[in-house]
Amino acid sequence: EGNEPGDSTKITYSELLHKVCQFANVLRSQGVKKGDRVSIYLPMILELVVTMLACARIGALHSVVFAGFSADSLCERILDCGCSLLIT
Repeated sequence: EGNEPGDSTKITYSELLHKVCQFANVLRSQGVKKGDRVSIYLPMILELVVTMLACARIGALHSVVFAGFSADSLCERILDCGCSLLIT
Protein backbone atom coordinates (compact mmCIF):
# COMPACT_ATOMS: atom_id res chain seq x y z
CA GLU A 1 0.00 0.00 0.00
CA GLY A 2 1.31 3.43 -0.92
CA ASN A 3 0.74 6.82 0.64
CA GLU A 4 -2.21 7.73 -1.56
CA PRO A 5 -5.57 5.93 -1.31
CA GLY A 6 -5.85 3.38 -4.08
CA ASP A 7 -2.08 3.39 -4.64
CA SER A 8 -1.13 -0.28 -4.33
CA THR A 9 0.86 -3.02 -6.02
CA LYS A 10 0.37 -6.79 -5.98
CA ILE A 11 3.33 -9.15 -6.19
CA THR A 12 3.79 -12.86 -5.56
CA TYR A 13 6.30 -14.26 -3.09
CA SER A 14 8.23 -15.72 -6.01
CA GLU A 15 8.43 -12.35 -7.79
CA LEU A 16 9.48 -10.67 -4.54
CA LEU A 17 12.21 -13.25 -3.92
CA HIS A 18 13.53 -12.77 -7.45
CA LYS A 19 13.68 -8.97 -7.03
CA VAL A 20 15.30 -9.24 -3.58
CA CYS A 21 17.99 -11.63 -4.85
CA GLN A 22 18.68 -9.36 -7.82
CA PHE A 23 19.10 -6.32 -5.62
CA ALA A 24 21.20 -8.24 -3.08
CA ASN A 25 23.58 -8.99 -5.95
CA VAL A 26 23.64 -5.28 -6.84
CA LEU A 27 24.54 -4.43 -3.25
CA ARG A 28 27.30 -7.05 -3.23
CA SER A 29 28.67 -5.64 -6.51
CA GLN A 30 28.87 -2.23 -4.79
CA GLY A 31 30.98 -3.76 -2.03
CA VAL A 32 28.28 -4.00 0.65
CA LYS A 33 28.87 -6.92 2.99
CA LYS A 34 27.60 -8.33 6.27
CA GLY A 35 27.67 -5.72 9.03
CA ASP A 36 27.84 -2.71 6.70
CA ARG A 37 25.31 0.07 7.18
CA VAL A 38 23.05 1.25 4.36
CA SER A 39 20.74 4.28 4.40
CA ILE A 40 17.57 4.10 2.33
CA TYR A 41 15.87 7.33 1.21
CA LEU A 42 12.77 6.25 -0.71
CA PRO A 43 9.03 6.92 -0.71
CA MET A 44 6.52 4.15 0.07
CA ILE A 45 7.09 2.08 -3.08
CA LEU A 46 7.80 -1.58 -3.75
CA GLU A 47 11.51 -0.87 -4.18
CA LEU A 48 11.71 0.23 -0.54
CA VAL A 49 10.60 -3.21 0.62
CA VAL A 50 12.91 -4.94 -1.87
CA THR A 51 15.86 -2.84 -0.67
CA MET A 52 15.20 -3.56 3.01
CA LEU A 53 14.88 -7.30 2.39
CA ALA A 54 17.99 -7.35 0.19
CA CYS A 55 19.98 -5.70 3.00
CA ALA A 56 18.68 -8.28 5.46
CA ARG A 57 19.50 -11.08 3.02
CA ILE A 58 23.21 -10.18 2.91
CA GLY A 59 23.40 -9.19 6.59
CA ALA A 60 23.74 -5.44 6.08
CA LEU A 61 22.06 -3.11 8.55
CA HIS A 62 19.65 -0.60 7.07
CA SER A 63 18.26 2.72 8.19
CA VAL A 64 15.13 3.98 6.44
CA VAL A 65 14.80 7.75 6.09
CA PHE A 66 11.47 8.55 4.49
CA ALA A 67 11.45 10.91 1.53
CA GLY A 68 9.68 13.69 3.46
CA PHE A 69 12.83 14.50 5.47
CA SER A 70 14.98 17.51 4.55
CA ALA A 71 18.51 17.25 3.19
CA ASP A 72 19.92 18.31 6.57
CA SER A 73 17.95 15.63 8.41
CA LEU A 74 19.10 13.02 5.90
CA CYS A 75 22.72 14.14 6.33
CA GLU A 76 22.50 13.88 10.12
CA ARG A 77 21.11 10.35 9.93
CA ILE A 78 23.77 9.24 7.45
CA LEU A 79 26.55 10.57 9.66
CA ASP A 80 25.01 9.17 12.85
CA CYS A 81 24.78 5.62 11.55
CA GLY A 82 28.08 5.75 9.62
CA CYS A 83 26.53 4.30 6.49
CA SER A 84 28.64 3.15 3.56
CA LEU A 85 25.90 3.48 0.93
CA LEU A 86 22.86 5.68 0.36
CA ILE A 87 20.05 4.30 -1.81
CA THR A 88 17.64 6.83 -3.32
